[in-house]
Amino acid sequence: MNRYTSGHKRGVVAAPHAAAVADGRAILSEGGNAIEAMIAMAASIAAVYPHMNHIGGDGFWLIREPSGRVRALMGAGRAGAKATARFYRDAGHDEIPARGPHAALTVPGAIAGWSLAQEAAEALGGKMPLDLLLAPAIKHAREGYTVTRSQAALTQDKLAELKDVPGFAKVFLADGKVPEQGAKLTQAAFAATLEHLAHAGLDDFYRGDVGREIAADLERIGSPVTRADLEAYRGWVAAPLSVQAGGHTLYNAPPPTQGLASLIILALFSRLRVEKAETFEHIHGLVEATKRAFRVRDRVITDPDRISVDLDRLLSPAFLDEQAAKIDPRKAAQWPAPYGEGDTIWMGAADASGLVVSYIQSIYWEFGSGCVLPATGVLMQNRGASFSLESGAVNALAPGRRPFHTLNPALAALKDGRVMAYGTMGGDGQPQTQAAVFTRHVLFGQPLEETLDAPRWLLGRTWGSTHTNLRLESRFDGNLIDRMMSAGHDVAVLDDGYSDTMGHAGAVILHPNGTIEGGHDPRADGGAAGV
Repeated sequence: MNRYTSGHKRGVVAAPHAAAVADGRAILSEGGNAIEAMIAMAASIAAVYPHMNHIGGDGFWLIREPSGRVRALMGAGRAGAKATARFYRDAGHDEIPARGPHAALTVPGAIAGWSLAQEAAEALGGKMPLDLLLAPAIKHAREGYTVTRSQAALTQDKLAELKDVPGFAKVFLADGKVPEQGAKLTQAAFAATLEHLAHAGLDDFYRGDVGREIAADLERIGSPVTRADLEAYRGWVAAPLSVQAGGHTLYNAPPPTQGLASLIILALFSRLRVEKAETFEHIHGLVEATKRAFRVRDRVITDPDRISVDLDRLLSPAFLDEQAAKIDPRKAAQWPAPYGEGDTIWMGAADASGLVVSYIQSIYWEFGSGCVLPATGVLMQNRGASFSLESGAVNALAPGRRPFHTLNPALAALKDGRVMAYGTMGGDGQPQTQAAVFTRHVLFGQPLEETLDAPRWLLGRTWGSTHTNLRLESRFDGNLIDRMMSAGHDVAVLDDGYSDTMGHAGAVILHPNGTIEGGHDPRADGGAAGV
């Protein structure tokens, strides 16, 4: 599978798994548009990359239409009706558990996002029937998919906390053991669910036979999500957040995502007037912009129904100028903030009509809650574990409330006429890797393939550690590392030159002349392809 491709006239797709790339490309080849290709890829990636995402999770779309209009399709699930602080306290929890039935406390929103996307595709002339879009995923799940390096490694790493979770061992272990890379696994119940949805329609996931089976299994294992929660759930269409940076218009998803932080980072960095890539000024500037953006994010972002702050003010030139002026160009600011973990996939697609799609789909941690519902094969997310049981917290748990999301798909209309969709997996690393990709490619002119290959960094805390640091891949120049340390950054150099810790990034770019290019991360198992 090629990591990079260019010069295509009809369309390009990019994804972290080769099978999803091939399935998206096939839809474009058969006359489907970029949204239809993405629906096929969203289903396919759940079948072949289940440790990173599934239909029991959430998803967010940014769609740039040929007219230039950009819309966000929001598939963020709400906490179940029984998900109260008392429910968890009575069960003996001081905090929401990360695994098991009590971690599966929010309605899966991804399928609602697919439904909105299907409507958008049809409004733009799409004619692909749902059964055709879901057929590749059904085949992968029923006939078997190949276990990737990352699935094998993560299953081993998290086996102790997942092996006894309801449904996990039967679907994701091989005869009770961790499957080896290259082994074949199937998801028969999941295949049957997709096949049913292909004919009954996506709404059935919430208000039909599939929804009934999901609710029954959730009740059986003790999840606080009810059938009424599923029946009441709807995705929604929102205006994206946007900001000007360096003459370019940047877009990202609104709350409950951290899209605001991603935009603030790039808007602040553009004010620092850095002239050259891969310098101390480049990496230090982005790290310091990240610190300021995350402080804003952690104070503000929650369920959009509960936000009282004017987000436009936080993206205004006056506020951004004030924040940029507080960045010391030579010294690192203190950084005590917590680390957000997450496992996710980002995928992109663009077609000759001018339609560009940035999509992100997730179950939060790897394998989410670990709960696989037997009747439907749905792997439930643990996104609700990010809620707090403290009543005064920014993201306090309450029934019907939407949790904070690290997920955020990015898109930019560049001043030279190009349109770029880009993104990554990686929890708190998402805004940071987005900033690395955008600055290297757009601001400093690095070729896309080189941009995605270049060494990256992550400011944040690893699981189980009380030590916050700045982790750098080992391929960074030693002099740069020394200077970062001298400036007061608490640096840890990873042994791995291409670390999964840094996320799996990708991008697709529509050029003014109608040609399209795309690329995906060498750290992942996918690539890009076009027609």
